[in-house]
Amino acid sequence: MTNISGNAAKSPATTLTTTAKTRAVRRTDRRTSKLASGQWVLADAKAKFSQLVRMVHLEGPQHVTVHGRDEVVVIAADEFRRLKGSCSGQALIDALQASPHREIDITPKRFRMPVRSVRL
Repeated sequence: MTNISGNAAKSPATTLTTTAKTRAVRRTDRRTSKLASGQWVLADAKAKFSQLVRMVHLEGPQHVTVHGRDEVVVIAADEFRRLKGSCSGQALIDALQASPHREIDITPKRFRMPVRSVRL
């Protein structure tokens, strides 16, 4: 089949298939485009999760992007525990004890509150 200009016209099915392939290639290129070391597109991170975990242990924190924006950072469990710290408050106690102004009395003054009488 030829069109007015004399070129062979493609059938609508062929055009649709070619367009779909082009879109798929563009999507693949966009997803697997060259990212900096430690950067992962979400789809790749999901597909290669075990590799992502290995890279966390070998190279350190790995960033996962969604639509080109940094969304999450995957870190090792030991690093997470170190950053989170303990919930005991020991760091605050240590800081107060190391203070050069340790002699200052910061005990709050207590006031007796009036109690109303209640008949039961």
